[in-house]
Amino acid sequence: MSEPLDEDRVPPNQVLAHLGVMAMVSAVLGLVVAGLAIPFAGVLGFAARDVADSMRDLPAALETKPLPQRTRILAKDGSPIATLYDENRVSVPLTSVAEVMRQAVISIEDYRFYQHGALDLKGTMRALVTNAGAGGVVQGGSSITQQMVKLTLLSQAKTKEDQLAAKEQTFARKIRELRYAIAFEENYSKDWILERYLNIAYFGDGVYGIQAAARHFFSTDAKRLTLGQAATLAGLVKNPVGYDPTNNPGKALSRRNTVLERMAELRVIPVATAEAEAAKPIGLKITPNRNGCMFSRAPFFCDYVMAYLLEDPALGATKEARKSLLESGGLTIQTTIDVRFQQAADDAVSRYVYPTDNAIGGLAMVEPGTGEVRAISQSRPMGLNERRGESFINYVVPKKYGGSGGFLPGSTFKPFVLAAAIRQGIPLTTTFNAPADLSLAQGNFANCPGAGNFVGTWDVGNAGNQNAGARNLYTGTAGSINTFYAQLEMKTGVCEPWQLANKMGVTVPVKERQPAMVLGTSVTSPLEVAEAYATFGARGIHCASRPVTALLDANKNVVKEYPKDCTQVLPSAVADAVNDVLQGAFRSGGTASGIPISQPTAGKTGTETKSWATWLTGYTPNLAMSAFIGGVNDEGHPISLNGQSVGGRYIGNGSGAGTTGPIWSAAMSAIAQWLPDTNFQIPPPGEIKGFILTVPSTGGMGVKRATDLLESKGFNVTVSSGEVDSSYPQGTVAYTSPGGGGSASSGDLITIYVSDGTPYVPPPKKPTKKPTKKPTGTATTTPAPTETKPGNGNG
Repeated sequence: MSEPLDEDRVPPNQVLAHLGVMAMVSAVLGLVVAGLAIPFAGVLGFAARDVADSMRDLPAALETKPLPQRTRILAKDGSPIATLYDENRVSVPLTSVAEVMRQAVISIEDYRFYQHGALDLKGTMRALVTNAGAGGVVQGGSSITQQMVKLTLLSQAKTKEDQLAAKEQTFARKIRELRYAIAFEENYSKDWILERYLNIAYFGDGVYGIQAAARHFFSTDAKRLTLGQAATLAGLVKNPVGYDPTNNPGKALSRRNTVLERMAELRVIPVATAEAEAAKPIGLKITPNRNGCMFSRAPFFCDYVMAYLLEDPALGATKEARKSLLESGGLTIQTTIDVRFQQAADDAVSRYVYPTDNAIGGLAMVEPGTGEVRAISQSRPMGLNERRGESFINYVVPKKYGGSGGFLPGSTFKPFVLAAAIRQGIPLTTTFNAPADLSLAQGNFANCPGAGNFVGTWDVGNAGNQNAGARNLYTGTAGSINTFYAQLEMKTGVCEPWQLANKMGVTVPVKERQPAMVLGTSVTSPLEVAEAYATFGARGIHCASRPVTALLDANKNVVKEYPKDCTQVLPSAVADAVNDVLQGAFRSGGTASGIPISQPTAGKTGTETKSWATWLTGYTPNLAMSAFIGGVNDEGHPISLNGQSVGGRYIGNGSGAGTTGPIWSAAMSAIAQWLPDTNFQIPPPGEIKGFILTVPSTGGMGVKRATDLLESKGFNVTVSSGEVDSSYPQGTVAYTSPGGGGSASSGDLITIYVSDGTPYVPPPKKPTKKPTKKPTGTATTTPAPTETKPGNGNG
């Protein structure tokens, strides 16, 4: 290999002008290299004593802190949903950088990098001489090691003074960098230094480090860079702004070709190869920088994740420290979001509520038994453009995470009173007359012990001034009858429902602990309501909502895990009974009976008195989903939905099912395919008073088998004496009373009638005499009132 061109030779016309300077520089360099002790004065116009003193104050080596790296937020399936960073960087080992990239940057920045120590004497002397003669800094002579030191000082500078010191154009700074560079060369390998340099360097357009640069400018990885791409990136290091190919393509192309030419001069690549590559365009393939939640595929879920983690003191003593870790720690945040569910939520909300409506639509999904948040969606996009309906307020999560004041939940609070009643042993068959309106003395409602008595009168009325008549816990809940629930709460007291709401995730302040609480007088969020109803779905196990499962560092080591936080707050039998009652909302006569469902579903509608907000919260054993629409004017104040156009629909009188139901239904229809068809559990026999059960059909079964089946369902059983006409085989069950398919309460008596094996024969239309009784007859030969003809297979 022939000797490469020596670009460090000083032009002849400058030699005489700099002979004196060269002599002094040689002396300085000799002293510096010998021991960095420079007790001389008046050299090149700077105070040597000051420099010497500052040198003695410097540590022997520069601590290298981990480089700031971008953080990635991943969905449950491992796909990325957002990237966060102060500096867009992904550190990679040198082995993950293409060899041609290493060759390019060494060729243009420090071609003797592997031959010299911390100081490139020829390059430094030339730069010092040229700069001294010009009266300022016009040429750099720093080695890659020295450049790495400077970049490290800049990266680790925390104050403006430190930042200025790291960039000042003085000989004192050069000598400080040299001292640190010598320490690096003594303690680390050349490959380590080059690796850190490539990872710390700024490449322009907001990207730091070779991996982020390769990804941003060419949509590839550092280990796959081609010659032309490597030359382009190597050329950016000297002047990332001036040579930025996105803003200055001409200068970037010229600089790339300079790098190629230099590589050819140094015999790193053939001249013909350099020339052929120089004839090509740069060929950018930009991957946009997407920093922050605004660029996320789930912006408000991302925002919730950040707010959730910023509340965790384990990540830093202050929120500022936690934010710095999250944005520069190179973390991987593993979350609970299911991107399929999120897409379904986004599609449903955007279909029925528009961003510029005088309303907010939102939806939250929580998994029972884990508390994992599967989706967070709202109608107003993230952003600052209010004319487009954009907002940075997250209306779906609690105030401490999203900034929203919340919305009145209406009758979605009734299940807390229902659960308290069942736990207190109030039979589900308990009946109250539910007139159109009632005036109740609040002193008749028990408060928490020691909290004093309620005073005054509570006037409560039913929606539409409906006189509902006699209702039990099933029918009073299905119809969401206010006057029924006011009387039920009078029996339970206010304290236990209030305590349950708070234990199940809905924050109700003490000041809101009033009888009217049952009708939803305390503001809340869809996420809190979904979390509470997930407790019912999990058979009384409350799990705190969590959007994160684990944090990993840049090396994929676990920094912290976020396991489920669950507590049994209701007996499972009580929750099972609540689930059974709440399934009535979707059945005939229920307030959500018009909402189509494809698997066992329970839930509750909610409508604030003046239709300021409407809700539908429905859940299966696998997922709780709360949807709402709240009226909000341009100033962000609550208003009635009545008379508004929301999602292109005119709302005359808002309701949970009619107004918000379509959002819930659209989302559930899309995700039902991924939810197992799981039935709710039936409470164990005898544990719940007045539990309404469906009597199983037993026609044709043996008496013992039928008895065992009925008792396993929670019924008491008796067998009638004698036999009755039936086409079923003699000695098997002819029918029961109440009959198969009918309803009865748990603990009710079911009577089995045994077949005699002969079909029932109706009497003639005009009998001449009264039919005689069969010798083997029983107390009755006519079917029970709830049955059809015995022996027809419907027993």
